[in-house]
Amino acid sequence: MTTSGSAVFNLPFNEIAEEAYERCGVEMRTGYQLRTARRSMNLLTIEWANRGINLWTIQQGEIPLVTGQVSYPLPDDTIDLLDHVIRTYEGTNNQQDINITRISETMYSTIPNKLAQGRPIQVWINRQTAQTNPTTIQLSSAITATATSIAVTSSVGLASAGMVIINGEQIYYNNIENNVLNLCARGQNGTTAAAQAAGSFISVYNNNSINVWPTPDGGTQYTFVYWRLRRIQDTTSGAPNEDIPFRALPALISGLTFYLSGKVPEAFARSAELKAQYEEQFNMMAGEDREKASLRLAPRQMFW
Repeated sequence: MTTSGSAVFNLPFNEIAEEAYERCGVEMRTGYQLRTARRSMNLLTIEWANRGINLWTIQQGEIPLVTGQVSYPLPDDTIDLLDHVIRTYEGTNNQQDINITRISETMYSTIPNKLAQGRPIQVWINRQTAQTNPTTIQLSSAITATATSIAVTSSVGLASAGMVIINGEQIYYNNIENNVLNLCARGQNGTTAAAQAAGSFISVYNNNSINVWPTPDGGTQYTFVYWRLRRIQDTTSGAPNEDIPFRALPALISGLTFYLSGKVPEAFARSAELKAQYEEQFNMMAGEDREKASLRLAPRQMFW
């Protein structure tokens, strides 16, 4: 008996929605049904992020550290960092990865001198909304592309240190004094430092970021290397497939069926049953989507 010779089966979103509606006992007939299913799908993938690690969303990234700079932005779709090291370079091919310890906001706040310089050994991960909030604050005078002090009309509503956006340029400032943003790091997160005219408006950028301590000194090239958990990409009308591996399709469809059962009268009475089916499928997927490396524990020997 001849087989297909292929193993590429996948489902576009409209077929995923059709399958979910059919499991609810109805046919998908209207554009509104498709839109509400798409909304439920996006909420479902956010739920998956809250449930734990999705291995297919782990990505490695690097941030070159700058002498004296405390804070560095992370990509907006970052959920959390899983692991991180400080990488040092000696020559072209010789590198060394050194552990850097994650600390809490409470511990970071107790550090007396956050501007002390050296090799970074601790990092605080500041998990924000990644949203931009416009303000009525303006530049009180023009700045050049290399200016590190920025005078503004008011500092009311600005954090004592943080990130702002001026005409698309992201700028990190380290402190505020007399309505002047000081120790500014220009052109952050891939944006371009540019001259800005007086009167330009400032927006507050609530970005995901890291704060390292001590701040990097000038003697060594340091790079913060991290492995992050990113968001599952949105379900949109233009995407041919969902941002999931094929093995997650049964859990995805079962989850969408359960979500839609709260909207479809024909499925109200079966919601508990559909919930149980969803949990079974999700647990099977989560059990397969896990690290399978061997775990070895070595006791630490202490000598007196």
